[in-house]
Amino acid sequence: MSVRLVYRLCGQVLSWLALFARSSASKDAEILALRHEVAVLRRSNPRPHLSWPDRAVLAGLARMLPKALRVHRMVTPGTLLRWHRRLIAARWRQPTPPGRPPIGDELAALIVRLARENRTWGVVRIQGELRRLGHRVAASTIRKVLRANGVLPSTRRDDTWRAFLRAQADSLLAIDFFHIDTVTLKRLYVAFAIEIKTRRVHLLGVTEHPTADWVVQVARGLASDLEETGHRFRHLIRDRDAKFGTAFDTVFASIGIEIVLTAPRSPRMNAFAERWIGSARRECTDRVLITGERHLRHVLDAYVAHHNAGRSHQGDRMRLRAPDDEPIPFPAQIDRIRRRQCLGGLLNEYRPAA
Repeated sequence: MSVRLVYRLCGQVLSWLALFARSSASKDAEILALRHEVAVLRRSNPRPHLSWPDRAVLAGLARMLPKALRVHRMVTPGTLLRWHRRLIAARWRQPTPPGRPPIGDELAALIVRLARENRTWGVVRIQGELRRLGHRVAASTIRKVLRANGVLPSTRRDDTWRAFLRAQADSLLAIDFFHIDTVTLKRLYVAFAIEIKTRRVHLLGVTEHPTADWVVQVARGLASDLEETGHRFRHLIRDRDAKFGTAFDTVFASIGIEIVLTAPRSPRMNAFAERWIGSARRECTDRVLITGERHLRHVLDAYVAHHNAGRSHQGDRMRLRAPDDEPIPFPAQIDRIRRRQCLGGLLNEYRPAA
């Protein structure tokens, strides 16, 4: 520590002696540069912003400082050279042309309307339709308007699977599996089917060993129920699980239902079934300790009945109603609304008192 202190003191004394060799103008320039740097640093911390007057003052004072002191300033020589290059580039930069005049709000709204009402139309197709209507708009302008309004390009708006689901919703049926772990760490598998239009769920079976023969038996039971009710379904959506074999597809082909396979690792193609699995887990099975197969069947029977008759749905065609819910012709009196508890109060249904 003592050697370091002596070294620092000797260096400071030598720096003071060096001041006598400098001219008064150089000392004044350094003082002015330091004062201006302090003023800039006080203006904004931690990273000050230099305006063009600040740059001009610091650049002018830097010429009057010794070469050794220029490196230790807030503005280095490299920064001064960069400022100079920017000034030269701005001096010889060509003015930007004004471009095309902006289109009106009504025409922009028409472009967005055409894109949303015709999901498969691209930019050029919209441009041609506008020209048929007497409006000449560039393709780049149409693209900018669609991007500003959050409308995806035509290559991404071509949602063929979504269009198929909406067009065929009346005749679509989806089937899937999900598993539940019991208290004894036994895994049970649940098979169900859901109607795409009404969101009505059919509980098909619960088993510990979902073999191909068991799946075929489940398919026969569902096909028999559909035949008795005079089904209107034409397509059945399923994934590529190995449990669904040729015999499974043959059962539904015998009653006029065509099998539609989802793409590998694409759960969104069976989104309605996946959505119901999530609802069943969040609202029911994740909040109950399942003791066995019989208990799980009882819990799921109660939840499916609640889902089909006592739970509001958010589908486009459901209007916040359940598939088997009976509409109430007039508003119920608030003091006559009664609660019906299911599964020990886990699920609640509200009905007007009789």
